[in-house]
Formats: sequence, structure tokens, C-alpha cells
Amino acid sequence: MTGTLPDVLPHLDAVKEALEGADLTVYVGGTPTSAGWSPPDKFCVLYPDPGMAVRESLADERTDFESTMQITCAGGDVERVLWVAGRVRWALAFGITVDGRSCWLPEDLGGPPVARDDDVTPPVYFVPVQYRVCSTPA
Repeated sequence: MTGTLPDVLPHLDAVKEALEGADLTVYVGGTPTSAGWSPPDKFCVLYPDPGMAVRESLADERTDFESTMQITCAGGDVERVLWVAGRVRWALAFGITVDGRSCWLPEDLGGPPVARDDDVTPPVYFVPVQYRVCSTPA
């Protein structure tokens, strides 16, 4: 194998940067657990999968990359959650940039209806949306 294997971390950083560029508060892998932390009125949590190196040809060069990024949009009411989901969609509609890679526009895979988490105080509304992120060597 002569190509360079792709890495999920630069793709994660690019998605996070795009979301923060849309004025969203972004956490990765969960919300803070420190005592006294209370959720903002609207935010999102990014849950990436590790991705996979995909064959670019029958020569088994695994230099293409594919990952699913779940972005859980959250807020104090349904309207805030839908506002966050709209900002996520807007942020990713313009694509992401990863050095040394040509990135496809993230593919919006949708998500379930908005739900309410009553296990936290105050309750938080949320909706997970998923995006497929793919890239090839530049």
C-alpha cells in the first residue's frame, strides 16, 4: 500500500470548526459533567464514529475516507432545537476543509423527531441528526 491512510481527527476538527463558525456552542462526545454545569439554552453535541478507510480501486489502496457524524441538537424548547438543527444544516451546506484532502459536501442523513429528556433538570429537548462525511486525497 503506497497511499496515506486517512484519519478521522482532521475531519472531526473540520466539522466542529464549521459548526462553531455558525455561532453554535459545540461539545464533542457529551456535555460537561462538572458540578454546577447547566446547559445553555441551545447547543449541539458532536458524536463521531471512527470512520473507515475505503478502497479507491481494485488495487486495494485505502486512501478514501468515510465517516458518520451525529450532531445532537439540544435546547430549552422545541423551537430552539429546530433553530440549532437549521444552523447545523446551514453550516455543513458549504462543505468542510481538511488539509491534503478533497472533501465531498457532507450528506444530510436526517434524524428522528424532536424528543424531551426529563432525566436532567431543567428538561432539555433534543434531536440527533446525522451527516456522512467523505474525502479523497487531494
